[in-house]
Amino acid sequence: MEKLSNAFQKFDEYNKTDKHVFEWEGKSYPQEYFLAIQLYNWVLKLEPEASQALLLASRCQHIGRWEIARESYPDGRVGYLTWRKDLGLFHALKAKEILLDVGFDLDEIAKVERIVLKQRIKTDPEVQTMENALCLVFLQFQYEEFHTKHDAEKVINILKKSLLKMDAHGHQFALSLTYSEKGLSYIQEALKLLA
Repeated sequence: MEKLSNAFQKFDEYNKTDKHVFEWEGKSYPQEYFLAIQLYNWVLKLEPEASQALLLASRCQHIGRWEIARESYPDGRVGYLTWRKDLGLFHALKAKEILLDVGFDLDEIAKVERIVLKQRIKTDPEVQTMENALCLVFLQFQYEEFHTKHDAEKVINILKKSLLKMDAHGHQFALSLTYSEKGLSYIQEALKLLA
């Protein structure tokens, strides 16, 4: 338990250096720190008996995300996918460095890396739990602001992709969240496209 809490502390300290600010309910937080805590909370809601590797991965899934800017890659889908892939490798490397420093063995670190890199999604229950939690963090904390900045077609398309990554367990939680009337209508449209 001491190693786990030490790893959480180091992950949190790292993410607290994010200069991007996230505003929530009248308070300001370093963005990736706030989102990592929310991801951890969602993992626990989805899987109360979550393994140590899954809990560790939830706290470092996007560690240092601000260090590789989207703008440093070309516009378009290929640039976006390359950026996402490079980010995943960066997160896994940062997590490994911290976990080695705290004293975790390579087998446990490999389990964390597998989840961070989202290997075997849809077949690995832990990776699927992480994907559900990531989508739920977006829906709860970022979606309402996001959908006001983009046209309906783009919003619905992104929602469709997110919902496809989730499983039925994740969908139940997604539909239990509170949305604006317009936000909910987009989600309903995206769900129709999945039927």
